[in-house]
Amino acid sequence: MQLLHSDKQLPAPMSTAAEAVHQSPSKVINVLDPEAEDFQVSENYVTKTVRNQKHLPPITWSNLLFNIQWISFLALTIPPALSFYGLATTPVQLKTFIWSVVYYFITGLGITAGYHRLWAHRSYNASKPLQVTLALAGAGAVQGSIRWWARGHRAHHRYTDTKLDPYSAHEGFWWSHIGWMLVKPRGNIGFADISDLSKSPVVRWQHSNYVALMVFMGLAFPTTVAGLGWGDWRGGFFFAGAARLVFVHHSTFCVNSLAHWLGETPFDNKHTPKDHFITALVTVGEGYHNFHHQFPMDFRNAIKWYQYDPTKWFIWTMSKLGFASHLKKFPENEIKKGQYTMKLQMLQEKSEEIKWPVHSNDLPVILWEDFKAEAKERSLVAIHGFIHDVSSFIEDHPGGAHIIKKAVGTDATAAFFGGVYDHSNAAHNLLATMRVGILVGGMEVESLKLQGLRRSVSSTPFDSDVSSASSVSVTSILSEVKLIEERKPAQQPAAQLSNPWTFSIPPSERLRIVQAELEVRPTVLSGLNSQADLAAGSCSLPPPLSP
Repeated sequence: MQLLHSDKQLPAPMSTAAEAVHQSPSKVINVLDPEAEDFQVSENYVTKTVRNQKHLPPITWSNLLFNIQWISFLALTIPPALSFYGLATTPVQLKTFIWSVVYYFITGLGITAGYHRLWAHRSYNASKPLQVTLALAGAGAVQGSIRWWARGHRAHHRYTDTKLDPYSAHEGFWWSHIGWMLVKPRGNIGFADISDLSKSPVVRWQHSNYVALMVFMGLAFPTTVAGLGWGDWRGGFFFAGAARLVFVHHSTFCVNSLAHWLGETPFDNKHTPKDHFITALVTVGEGYHNFHHQFPMDFRNAIKWYQYDPTKWFIWTMSKLGFASHLKKFPENEIKKGQYTMKLQMLQEKSEEIKWPVHSNDLPVILWEDFKAEAKERSLVAIHGFIHDVSSFIEDHPGGAHIIKKAVGTDATAAFFGGVYDHSNAAHNLLATMRVGILVGGMEVESLKLQGLRRSVSSTPFDSDVSSASSVSVTSILSEVKLIEERKPAQQPAAQLSNPWTFSIPPSERLRIVQAELEVRPTVLSGLNSQADLAAGSCSLPPPLSP
């Protein structure tokens, strides 16, 4: 934010816009939007504007003096010099110190509650008395007129982190903090509409009388209060005037620099603004900048009751006293949506650091007979429709190696899901890393049912006690299946007859699911063209895992 109004220091990207910004208020209202013809351009507006505008040559030692913005330079260097001189020559009185702090907050609120949230973002409506008070307090901060300040700030929001941003964080910390005010910018900043401000009587009055208001509210008024109040004229000038100006200047400047450098991005990380408590402390509550850039018309900067935002509290108090109204808040749903999106993104980034199990689509589908046969060579256990190689885990099993050894070559689904012990989510995730195949039908009973179905269709007796008929019938098939159901392991979930099924993948493959649920889904068997494809059983397990 510029300290003093200077029409030549923030030109617009096109001549018509520059004339609109710096002509009288009555003329500004009637000027057409210079961007109207650019809405249909095929390229990025920022790129087009930067390419078409004229740029000043690079700053060198030979042209440095001609590129310094002298008004701002003096306004930024004289107050610190006066402050140090005052500290060396004038004793600090307690009353003067308290008055300096109070006036710091008054003029600071003139910027944050007035220039920023009322006029730049229109986040609430203020009565005429409150507008005049904030306009005077803002003038006492010596940061330019309302119209000039808000024009630059709207450009900052519209073109954040681009070449059209007057204090882009991408140009460096010190440039965004103070450098952009010390030297002339190489190019013009982006266009911003301020027609609403040009219609405001208070804004026009302050803009027309800014120099006189700045001198009076910046130095004369704080000096007079201390002088007439308790006789400390020198202290009022050096401390409540000059030293207070230094603090309120850099408090505002930290919004452009520190708030784009320190903190977190809980709502969006597309641009540089960040949230941080320290920044809020030094900027009269403007430190939750990531929220502000996402929801700029919200009268709050901090949404939690415990977050430091005296500007929000001031505006709320004024509304209760009848001096402010129509306090704007973004919908809570949209705010939570931004937070949720960033949390998901953070989880996604963290998930990339985790070794996940082989996806079920990449595992071979194995017949029960093949599983039983290969389990004689290595430690394979069927659980939840998947075949697991537990060779490297047997000795590390918390319940003892004997339990794992007893389960080798069997379907241990019932035992794993509570028959012996209801395993934790961590156990589910660890087990998933040991997958080497998928069991046809999803579990032992389903495999046996499929086997019985194939043999019945081919007129090959599956069980001499049940299938003695030479011809196939629905009754014989159902009888076989019923017998197999009676032979299922204890506590194993009941199987469905009509189609082969397998349980859905455990939570380790579903990022947003925490608890495993026994849901069922069709297996790859539903894609087989004939019983011959199923009977072939040509799939095989991958080689054993290295110990």
